[in-house]
Amino acid sequence: MEYEHINLNDYTRTGEGGTAVSYTHKTRLTMVKLYNPGFEADRAREEFLTARTVFDLGIPTPEPYRLVTDGERYGAEYELVPGKRSFTRIISQEPERLKEISIAFAREARKIHTTPADTSRVRSYKQALIRFYQEKNLVPEEYKRRALAFLEKVPDTPTCVHGDLHIGNIITDGDKTLWIDVGEFGYGVPEWDLGVLWTMCNNMDPARAENLFHVKPETLKAHWNIFISAYLGTEDAERIAAVTKRILPYYAVKVPYVYDMAYHRPLPDEAFPKLMLMLADAT
Repeated sequence: MEYEHINLNDYTRTGEGGTAVSYTHKTRLTMVKLYNPGFEADRAREEFLTARTVFDLGIPTPEPYRLVTDGERYGAEYELVPGKRSFTRIISQEPERLKEISIAFAREARKIHTTPADTSRVRSYKQALIRFYQEKNLVPEEYKRRALAFLEKVPDTPTCVHGDLHIGNIITDGDKTLWIDVGEFGYGVPEWDLGVLWTMCNNMDPARAENLFHVKPETLKAHWNIFISAYLGTEDAERIAAVTKRILPYYAVKVPYVYDMAYHRPLPDEAFPKLMLMLADAT
């Protein structure tokens, strides 16, 4: 499968995320996602093939059409859903709908996490992370030892995980709701999604919260509190605290992998003492 060259004069820039920029075609109902300079062509190809698999499996997501390049950056072209807004756009533009949208997000997340995965076509998060720690020398040796010890105990549940679960990666046109950015889709326990979502909602600085989600950190924290109660089906503080404690090691194990994928460099050394504490009770 080859990359097709596109002329960006045919498109309008419409969005920007942590790793890529999106463009909407001026006359066709398509949009292009181009990775930032520095990302290899294989990264875009892997995401496209995963997105194609997810679409073929019947997960609600825009149809992936083709691999594209502007000559410098690589990405793919996807179906454009007219009138769509991400959940984060809805919350930022209509803050009074925070509870409604957070509950809807919990409902859609539960659907993903209870959908059986075709383990022959999507990857195991457990095995992907084991390979990361075994093949790359990006963390301190003691951290690597504890991460691998934790991974040995993690169940390899054959149910779907999004891989980058947050309110910016789900869209609706008011009728249908679709997941986007499914390049990290795989299978495993829901904690792989919930751990990273927790830290996005509870540890994001104001500038990054505004850039990625168009809201203040306080809104993300409120979103998490509504989401986790709806997701678990309880407002019991002790149960929520227990679940939060359980998901933190999953975040600690996954974040060096995410950082390498997004920024092509190791986590700063100062991050590891706090992450080590998250792993302390789990290994």
